Order: sequence, then structure tokens, then C-alpha cells
Amino acid sequence: MPVIKPIIIAVATPPVATGGTITTTVTPTVARYFALITEAMIGADSITMPATSFVDDAEAPVTAFPALTGTEYFNVYINGMLQQLALSTLTTASLVLDTTDVPAGIPVLLEIASFTNTTSAITTQPTISAPVITIIS
Repeated sequence: MPVIKPIIIAVATPPVATGGTITTTVTPTVARYFALITEAMIGADSITMPATSFVDDAEAPVTAFPALTGTEYFNVYINGMLQQLALSTLTTASLVLDTTDVPAGIPVLLEIASFTNTTSAITTQPTISAPVITIIS
């Protein structure tokens, strides 16, 4: 007995999502570190400030700066003036200032802002339609 295979041609519409609410909560964390430039930090073409020369907001000594990922940024203030980002390099071990024009005894403030405490949640579920299938033949 021969096998007969039916051929069906159909088209379908894509499902459509409507409504829904996403709530995003951003809770930044800011840490500030303070130090004075010393003669020993001033090099031939830059000023290297070890992390251990800084104290935090609570006057506690710093052993290392936080590692920066894509969710943080830092600002450097020399003698209260905000500096261009391109003029400094931050690692967990030190802050390097691309200048030697700052004399010893000048205060430096390092500010690190972190946005790792960011969460998003669907607070209202969207309505998703079922596809419409139309059989042509």
C-alpha cells in the first residue's frame, strides 16, 4: 500500500507582547580616600601615590583600592580642584598622576563611585498574544 503524505501550507503571525513594567533600582556606593603628596612620591615624569598613603572617610588606613570594573568610575581632586580623567591612572595598588607640577604637602582626594548595586525586576508581567495560524492549502 503506498504512503500518501499530505502537504499543508500555512502562515502564522508573530506573537505580540504588550504592557509590562520593569522597575530598575540604582543604589550607588561612593568611597572617598584622602592623602597628602610627599617628596618621595614625586618622580621624574609622574607622581605615584601608593594606596597605603591614603585614609578613608573614617580616617582608617587604606591597604588597597577597589578594583574597577565597568560599573565604577573615579574622580581625582588635587587641592580641591577636579582633574581630567586622562591625567591619572588608578590601580588597586596606587594612584599615578601624570604631572610633576604639584608640590609636596598638597592634598589629594580620590573618589570612587560604584554602580554594582543595580537591580531590575519585572513588576507587571506583559501580555503576550498567541500567534494566528492560517492554513492556505
